Amino acid sequence: MTTTTLSDEGRRRRRKRRLVALAFSTPALAINLLVIAGPAVSSLYYAWTDWDGFSAPNFTGLENAKRLLGDPTFWNALGHNFIWLVLFLTVPMAMGLVGAFMLSRVRRGASLFRVVFFIPYVIASVVNAQIWKSLLDPATGIAAQLDKMGITWLNDVYFFGDSNLSLYSVAFVDNWHFWGFLVVLFLAAMGGVDPSLFEAARIDGAGPFREFWHVTLPGIRATLMFAIMIISIGSLLAFDYAFAITGGGPAGSSDLVSLLVNRTAFTGLEPGYASFMALAISLLGGVFLVIFHYIRRNEESR
Repeated sequence: MTTTTLSDEGRRRRRKRRLVALAFSTPALAINLLVIAGPAVSSLYYAWTDWDGFSAPNFTGLENAKRLLGDPTFWNALGHNFIWLVLFLTVPMAMGLVGAFMLSRVRRGASLFRVVFFIPYVIASVVNAQIWKSLLDPATGIAAQLDKMGITWLNDVYFFGDSNLSLYSVAFVDNWHFWGFLVVLFLAAMGGVDPSLFEAARIDGAGPFREFWHVTLPGIRATLMFAIMIISIGSLLAFDYAFAITGGGPAGSSDLVSLLVNRTAFTGLEPGYASFMALAISLLGGVFLVIFHYIRRNEESR
């Protein structure tokens, strides 16, 4: 058998493997195109129309853009999204880093702690929401139990009913569910840091804080960037906990853009305008992705 024949046989085998792979992936690709790409393209069209979801859409050009720029409810909700972003880039990130660093020093029962931290993340959001609504209910929750013991400082504190507290209270519940995921994520990244770096730091007399700051953080920089990226995008899409606990109330004090889009489309029967709101948030998310791509490219070029 000649070399040319062997080469042709190898090409045929590779072509056959590609065809088999394509045959298996085609159904999944078709479903994704139908479920994701189809609604995305249609939403892009409806964003430029006045549509009530029933009658024929009426193309209005930039009218939805003009309306959005002067819509105080949208800017109120977007402001809450940015507050949400700041909160989640600080509190759960710090808790996740500290928790992961402490767990990285645990030699016995580390797997058990990982499971315990991760449990809130895998519980359904509506279940978590109901648990915390019950716990923070001033009539039947923690405040009522403390009141029986003579501790009254939580009496009449309506965490989800006070316009000054509602957004932060919902964010607290979401943080409680989310930070365990960051613990596990950072802990896995810390396990990949070269142990010799820690040994060298200890020989140089570094304490736990300096070891964390000068060895651990630089060693998990890529994971930190990934966490910041998913938090940034997730903060624009935050929906479930605010919807399940307050619905955006009271008086819009915990409203988020995703809630506003949902309410505009299905309660206000203005899916055309809601589609434009969603498009605006998608563009903002795209800006975040471009920024992260630029930062990552600069990191890799160093």
